Amino acid sequence: MFVTFEGPEGAGKTTAIAAIAHRLREEGREVLVTREPGSGEFGARIRELLLHGEAMPPKSELFLFLADRANHVETIIRPALAEGKIVLCDRHADSTYVYQAIVRGLDPEFVAAANRFATSGLIPDATFLLDLDPQIGLSRIQTKDRLDQEPLSFHQKVRAGFLSLAHADPARWHILDATQPTESTVQSFFTWIDQK
Repeated sequence: MFVTFEGPEGAGKTTAIAAIAHRLREEGREVLVTREPGSGEFGARIRELLLHGEAMPPKSELFLFLADRANHVETIIRPALAEGKIVLCDRHADSTYVYQAIVRGLDPEFVAAANRFATSGLIPDATFLLDLDPQIGLSRIQTKDRLDQEPLSFHQKVRAGFLSLAHADPARWHILDATQPTESTVQSFFTWIDQK
């Protein structure tokens, strides 16, 4: 089972994923917690370039995310799924579509096709959107990376982009209020998984 978590900066994805993984393991399930970008040695190098490097053209940003994703899916996610693990991923292809196509303005059809190529068609079984006013999310971040430092209007477009995707595919997406305690997200996840 492959589940992704998306949302604006500071929405609490990492905290929620850790809590969900802990409970799943307590129930005796095998879990892989991972993230994009940054999983594995290859991903860690790309993450450093993307989040802590100098400014770059949107096309360069796109291809770095795609390189990370292709490696991540091939060497980490698919092997874990083949072993029967539940994979919880902090950001995935939807983030690239929102940030690079909707917000950066790159060709949406190209970005969608490139994502399909990078993932070899892998689609999450569910995506949880932790929705939050960007001002609140940004105020929660202590150390800001390159993307965190974009203007508020950028982050408002990110939020709108995620909500647009979620409303277009309600069978996969679950919109959660990220101002609520982490336990609320955990309960929403287990309500969903109990129905599987």
